[in-house]
Amino acid sequence: MDFSDGFVSKEHRELHRSASESADPLSVSPLHISPRSPKSPKSPKSPKSPRSPKMQGKHGKGSPLKQDRHSHSSVDGRPKKGGSGGKGTWGGLLDTDENDVLDPNDPNFNSSEECENPIAKKERVDFEEYKKKATIIVEEYFTTDDITSTANEFRELDRPNYSYYFVKKLVSKAMDRHDKEKEMAAVLLSALYAEFIDPPQVYKGFCKLVECADDLIVDIPDTVDVLALFIARAVVDDILPPAFLKKEMNYLPKDSKGVEVLKRAEKGYLAAPLHAEIIERRWGGSKKRTVEDVKAKINNLLIEYVVSGDKKEACRCIKDLKVPFFHHEIVKRALVMAMERRQAEGRLLDLLKEAAEEGLINSSQVSKGFGRMIDYVDDLSLDIPNARGILQSLISKAASEGWLCASSLKSLSLEPEKRSLEDSVARIFKTKAQSIIQEYFLSGDILEVNSCLESENSTYSSELNAIFVKRLITLAMDRKNREKEMASVLLSSLCFPADDVVNGFVMLIESADDTALDNPVVVEDLAMFLARSVVDEVLAPQHLEEIGSQCAAPESIGSKVLKMAKSLLKARLSGERILRCWGGGGSSRPGWAVEDVKDKIGKLLEEFESGGGVREACRCMKELGMPFFNHEVVKKALVAIMEKKNERLWILLEECFGSGLITMNQMTKGFGRVAESLEDLALDVPDVQKQFTRYVERAKNAGWLDSSFSFSKSGHITENGTG
Repeated sequence: MDFSDGFVSKEHRELHRSASESADPLSVSPLHISPRSPKSPKSPKSPKSPRSPKMQGKHGKGSPLKQDRHSHSSVDGRPKKGGSGGKGTWGGLLDTDENDVLDPNDPNFNSSEECENPIAKKERVDFEEYKKKATIIVEEYFTTDDITSTANEFRELDRPNYSYYFVKKLVSKAMDRHDKEKEMAAVLLSALYAEFIDPPQVYKGFCKLVECADDLIVDIPDTVDVLALFIARAVVDDILPPAFLKKEMNYLPKDSKGVEVLKRAEKGYLAAPLHAEIIERRWGGSKKRTVEDVKAKINNLLIEYVVSGDKKEACRCIKDLKVPFFHHEIVKRALVMAMERRQAEGRLLDLLKEAAEEGLINSSQVSKGFGRMIDYVDDLSLDIPNARGILQSLISKAASEGWLCASSLKSLSLEPEKRSLEDSVARIFKTKAQSIIQEYFLSGDILEVNSCLESENSTYSSELNAIFVKRLITLAMDRKNREKEMASVLLSSLCFPADDVVNGFVMLIESADDTALDNPVVVEDLAMFLARSVVDEVLAPQHLEEIGSQCAAPESIGSKVLKMAKSLLKARLSGERILRCWGGGGSSRPGWAVEDVKDKIGKLLEEFESGGGVREACRCMKELGMPFFNHEVVKKALVAIMEKKNERLWILLEECFGSGLITMNQMTKGFGRVAESLEDLALDVPDVQKQFTRYVERAKNAGWLDSSFSFSKSGHITENGTG
C-alpha cells in the first residue's frame, strides 16, 4: 500500500508493518464458498452490517481500522450472491461468461468452432439428416417396389436442393445389386423426374456419380459398364440431355474412370443401331410393361382422342407413356385409324401435326411410322379398298404441312405388286397357321401339327409352307427359350422341302427391319434359328449362300444375320452349343452332355449287336434328340465292324440311312473321322486300311457317300471330306 499521500497516521503505519511481517507470502487459504446469511444486509455500507468476527476479536470495538474497513473503490470486494465473485476470488464453479472469446493459443482450440457460423452448421446437420433418410427410402424401395409410396416419402423430405444426393444414392446402390434393382432405379428416376426432382438436380446427381467413378470401382468392379448404361438409359428416357456427355468430359481428368464411363455410354450404347430398344430392355425391359401393353395404351388414347378431340390431353398421355423410341407406333396406328375411319382423318392428322411441331414426336419417329405403313399397305388393302391411294394422300397432306419429310420415305406405287397366290388364301392360311402354332406351344404335339397342316395345305403349296415357316419363327422369337426350342424341333420334324424353308427364311430376313422395332435382338435370334436349321440338317450349308444371294445388301440386317450364322457354325463344338442354346430337347430339359451321348450310343450299338431289333435301335437314336451327332453312330459302328468283323451293325446303318435318320452329311463326317483314326486303329487291327477301303466303296455304291470322297494312306481326307 502506498502511504506517500500523507493522510495516514504513524500508528497506522506501525500496525500495517507488523501485519505484513507476520503474513506468510507463500500460504494460500483454501477456497471456501459460504452460504449467504439470510439476515445479511443487501448493502455493505449499511450501518447494521456485522463486523468480521476475526477482525473484531483482534482489534476490538475501538480499533482504529474501524473507519478504514470500507474500500474507497466503487467495486464491491465481498462475495456476491452464491458465495462467489468477490475481489480476489475465483468466481463460482458453474459460472460462464457469454462474452468469452476463443483463444487461438489455447491447446484445446478447434478452428471449426471459430470458422463455422451457425447457419453453415445448421445446413451441415440438415444435410447429414437428409442423407440418412434418403438412404432409408432407397433401401425400402428396393424391398417394396412401390413407386407411389416412395414418391410420397421423397416429397416429405422437402429438401429440393439436396435431391441430387438422392439421385446419386439411388444409382450407386442399384449398381451393386441385380438387374432387377437396376431396372427399378431407372424406372423410379423417370417417375420422379420434373414433378419431384428438378432436372438440374438430376443433372448434378449424375455429375457427382461420374466424378466419383474412381471410388466406386473399388467396391463395384464393373462400374464403368454399369454407370455408362445408367447414363445411356437416362438419355433414352429423356431425363438427361445428350450434351451431358461432352460437357462433363471437359471437366474430368483424361485418365479418370469418369471419362471411360462417358466414352462407353456414347460409343458403346448410344451409338449402336436400335440403341433405344436395346438399352430399354437391357435389365429386363420396361418393368411390368410389355410391348403389347404399350400398343394397347396407344390404341386407347387414340380412340379417346377421336371421341373427345382434346389434343392437350392426348399429348399428355403420349408423354406419360415415356417411350419416345416407340412413337413410330403412335404414327402408324393413327394412320391406320384415319384410313379406317375417314371422318376422323382430319382430327388424327391434327394430333400428329401438333405432336411433331412441339417435338413430342421427333421427325425420325414420324418418318419411321409412315415407312412402316408403306410396308404394311398391301396387307391393309385386304380390308381397306384403295388403301394405297388413301395412304398416298395422307403422305401428301403431311408433307405439304411441313411435318413430314417425304423424300426420306420409300416410293409408293399405286399399283400393288403381283402375287402368285391369292391374297384371300394367304390371309386365311396365316390366321389358321397362327392358331396351329399357338396350340402347339401349349401341347407340344407334333403329330397334331402335321395333321392340321395336311388339312389346311392339302395341295402342299410351297408358298404356304414358306408362310408357315415365317410365322412359326416370328411367333417363337417373341416368346421364351422353351418356345424357340419347340419351334426348331417342329421345323426339323415337318420335313418341308429345303427350298420352302429357304424361302421362309428369306421372307423373315426381308421383314427383319419391321421385326426389329418390337424385337431389338432380331439379328441374334434369326442367326441362331438359321444355324440351328443347318445343325438339324433342315438346310444344307450351301443354302446359306442361296439366302445371301437374295438378301445381298452389304449393310442390311440380312447380311448381318448370315454373317453371324456362319460364325456360329464355324465355332468349335458348334453343333453341341447351338443345340443347347435354348435348353435342348424341345422342353425345359437341358441337352445331353457329350460324354453321356457317346456312352448311350455305345450301349445302343452293343444291344443291337447282341440281337436287338432295328426299330428299337432307331427309336433310341431319335430319343437322343441330337441329329447333328449321328456321325458318332457311324464312327462307332464302323470301328466295331472292323474290329469284330461282324457286319450286323452295317444293317443298322443301312436302315438309318434309308429312313433318313442318318443323312449323307453325317455319313461323310462319320467315315471321315474313322479315316483320321486309321493309324491308331492299325495297332489293334492290322488290316484296318484294307477293310476301310472296302467299306468306303460299299458306301459309295449304296449312295451313302459322294463319289468324290477319298482319303490318303495316312488316313487324311483329301477331297470332299469334312471329318
